[in-house]
Amino acid sequence: MQDFPHLYTVTAAGAADGDVVLEGASLPPIMTAPPTQFGGPGDRWSPEALLVAAVADCFILSFRAIARATKLPWDQLECAVSGTLDRVEKVTQFTGFHVHATLRVRPGGDQIKARQALERAEQICLITNSLKAKVHLDATVEVSS
Repeated sequence: MQDFPHLYTVTAAGAADGDVVLEGASLPPIMTAPPTQFGGPGDRWSPEALLVAAVADCFILSFRAIARATKLPWDQLECAVSGTLDRVEKVTQFTGFHVHATLRVRPGGDQIKARQALERAEQICLITNSLKAKVHLDATVEVSS
C-alpha cells in the first residue's frame, strides 16, 4: 500500500439532457443518469446507486484484507446493501445503510472468527467511515457444502 494521503480524481461531463459520463485515469467510462425516483430512465447507474455500490464493494474488500491478515480461510462472501434516502431538516441525504452479508466458510472453519472478521470489516470500511449515515450489519456465516 502507498503512503497516505491518496488522491483520487474523476471527471464528469454532461449536457442539458442525456447521460453524464464519468471518467478516471486508466478506467473505462461510466454512463450515469438520475434514478427513476428523480425522473430518470432507471437503466443507468446513478449517483445514489454508485454510493450504495461503493459501500458493498468496500465491505468485501475490507473483509478480504482482514481475512488475509488473520489467515481466515473462506469460500465466498455475498453482500447486498440497502441505502435509505430521506429528507432530514429540509436536506435530502442518506440516513442509513443496511449491509446483508453472507459468508461461506469451509467445513471445519472457525465460524466465530469468521463472524468477528465480518464485524471488523464493517468497522474499518473507509467508505462508511467517510459518511455520516448509520450502518447496520446483518451477518450470516454458513458452512460450504
